[in-house]
Amino acid sequence: MTTRRIFTGSLLCTSMALSTALTLAPSLATAQSKLKVAAIYTVPFEQQWVSRIHKALKAAEARGEIEYKASENVSNADYERVMREYATGGNQLILGEAFAVEAAARKVAKDFPKTSFLLGSSGKPQAPNFSVFDNYIQEPAYLSGMVAGGMTKTNKIGMVGGFPIPEVNRLMHAFMAGAKETNPKVEFTITFINSWFDPPKAKEATFAMIDKGADVLYAERFGVSDAAKEKGKLAIGNVINTQDKYPDTVVASAIWHMEPSIDRALKLVKEGKFTAEDYGPYSMMKHKGSELAPLGTFEKKVPADIVAKVKAKEADILAGKFTVKVDDSQPKSTAK
Repeated sequence: MTTRRIFTGSLLCTSMALSTALTLAPSLATAQSKLKVAAIYTVPFEQQWVSRIHKALKAAEARGEIEYKASENVSNADYERVMREYATGGNQLILGEAFAVEAAARKVAKDFPKTSFLLGSSGKPQAPNFSVFDNYIQEPAYLSGMVAGGMTKTNKIGMVGGFPIPEVNRLMHAFMAGAKETNPKVEFTITFINSWFDPPKAKEATFAMIDKGADVLYAERFGVSDAAKEKGKLAIGNVINTQDKYPDTVVASAIWHMEPSIDRALKLVKEGKFTAEDYGPYSMMKHKGSELAPLGTFEKKVPADIVAKVKAKEADILAGKFTVKVDDSQPKSTAK
């Protein structure tokens, strides 16, 4: 009798343990299927460019696809150390911007060949695991320039940029070309503040341009739209749409969507097929990586003929009938 009870109890315990294991199995499998992803940013999460990467990764996290960790405001001197910590910590995909730390970032990638890296870079991909990207949003930048050319009354446009690197230069050139298409008389004043995040400095540079007659400002950096608002002038946004904060100031914006690039990278890492490639093209309009934001509060204020021209040009870009020229050289002021 005693032996039977022990045997029966043993079977019951085994059955319960098996049942518990089966119940937990899906959640354990889910946890194991989540990719470990880390990102390193040299500026705050809210900075335009970084905010788009962070937003796409947070969306993947919300879908339950990834475990996401990120560090903001990492100095260039600390960048390599943080990269190594994330790689050593078992993260399968590491993102960030390597513009000022190219050599260090590429060295880390070489030291961790089984880790996938996708970083903003002016350089080329590095086999086998270092992919590059940047905001190839010159197409909507061109369209926003067309809007700016049609909105200026003084024919003077001010442009404030961070640093004159290819990623910034190509957007400025595209914007200028678009403005020239709708207004051949327009002149440009260009200033680089040599910072990715210094709103007060950008604001001061904008005030100087307004004093010289600029009535439309290209807001490549935070701070420009604030200055335009204070002086009753107009602004054109870049990378994000801030019209909700500046409903009477921001006319149009070239928007960057990082989701196509992020989603591609996650899929390839999961499948074990991630290789070194250039993700830049996935920021273009045909891949839904960028767009011209709706005119919103300025829908009735932008001249109808300008709106028609912009829509026609947008259709030509999507149909492959018009290609926005990529010019990475530093743009120069044309105002006399």
